[in-house]
Parts: sequence; structure tokens; C-alpha cells
Amino acid sequence: MRALGLLLFFLCSITAASAENLIITLSNHRVLISSNYTGTSIAVFGTIERDAQTVARSAGYDIVVTVRGPLQFLVVREKEQFGPVWINQGQQKFPMAPAYLSVLTSRPVAEMTSIQLRQRQKIGLWAIINSPDLTNERSGADQPFREALYRIRSQEGLYLEDPRGVSFLTPTIFRANIPLPATAPPGTYDVEVTLLADTVILDREVTHFELVKTGFEQQVGEVARDWSALYGLATALIAILFGWVANVIFRRD
Repeated sequence: MRALGLLLFFLCSITAASAENLIITLSNHRVLISSNYTGTSIAVFGTIERDAQTVARSAGYDIVVTVRGPLQFLVVREKEQFGPVWINQGQQKFPMAPAYLSVLTSRPVAEMTSIQLRQRQKIGLWAIINSPDLTNERSGADQPFREALYRIRSQEGLYLEDPRGVSFLTPTIFRANIPLPATAPPGTYDVEVTLLADTVILDREVTHFELVKTGFEQQVGEVARDWSALYGLATALIAILFGWVANVIFRRD
């Protein structure tokens, strides 16, 4: 009898979890970066589908859009001044840090979730930055380096959180604009959209887009990657040539 009750509870949980589903799309899945690229934005559109048995929620829905750029190996160093020079005092490695990170929400994350849920499900910018898998554990000693990582990246426009970045056009249709500054690196970006109601996660969907270099920049990048030795030799020869030309032009007889 107890086993039957647990089975019924499990089936009801599955039915409740699948009662509301997200359908999302992007305005563009490929952004081209040229020499005059100064930044752009991508729109995320989504709708919440409900089955016939699901009643409208009186409290409404909440949406969290989390965008992660290509992963990078980053090192944050602590510098201290000794007289006229600055020296490194300590450092912290971040082997799996996203090069770009933005969190767009329909309202502040503190109002839609509990702190335990945010930390466990990595909802919100600080929950991601403070997650254990972002760096090696050092018994809390790494916290200043995490804060420095956020400060440096936010100054570059690469880490941001907008508590009003998601707008509901109707009770079940929403949109959000993902800002992509000129400093955003090329690569694949993951867009994760989370649907919540009454502090409970109902559904999650993930899609992707690419930032791709085009034109002369792309050709130079491909040569530097595929023919690194030849690229280095050509760069050195060009530097020597320009140095010789400058010496000829500006030398005094």
C-alpha cells in the first residue's frame, strides 16, 4: 500500500512538472563580427504553454535568462605596492570561468527564489560566481578573488545582471534583450531560460548562438591558428621591414 502511494505521488509530480512548458527562440543564431563592430543585442522570445488541466496561477510566472559565453582559463592576481613598484602577493585560478555572463530576470532574483534554491540551481549572477566548480576551494580565502573577477569583468561590460531585463508582453509571452558589447569574445554562447512560479522551478530550456569573426579579421585569425610558425615569422619580418624603412626616412646624415 505504501509503495502504491509513493508511485501515485511520483506520477502526480511528473504531471505537475510537465503541465507548463517553455518554448523559446532567438532573433538571431549567428552574429558576425567585422572591423567596424561596436556591439549589438539579441532578442529572446518565449511563450509558456499550459495543458488543458492547468489553471492560471494567481501569482504569475517568473523568468530567468542566463547567458554564458565561451569558457576561459583565467587567473586573478592580487597586487600590493612596495615603494615605486607593484608586486604580486597572491593569485587564484578560474579554470572554468565564462568569458561572458549575463543574467536577465523579470524581477529581482531575491524576490522569486530562496537563497538555498539560488545556490543549488545557480540562479543569479552571484550564485554562479560563488559556485564551488568555478574555482578550487580554499576555505573561503578565494572570496576576494571572486569579487575581483566580477569587478574586472563588469567594468569591461562582460558580467552583468538586469533585474528588469525580461518583459512580459502577455501573462504567458515574454521577451528579453541580450546585450553583446564590442568586447564580447567570439565563440558559442549558451542561453538558458528558467521558468518559475511560487519559488518553484517549472521548466528549463537551452538554446545557443554564435559570435563569428568575418572578413580580414577572420582570415588573420585562421592563419595565426593554422600556420602559427609562418604567421610568427611573417610578423617578425614585417616589424624588421618597418623598422628599416623608418630608419631610412628619419636618419640624419
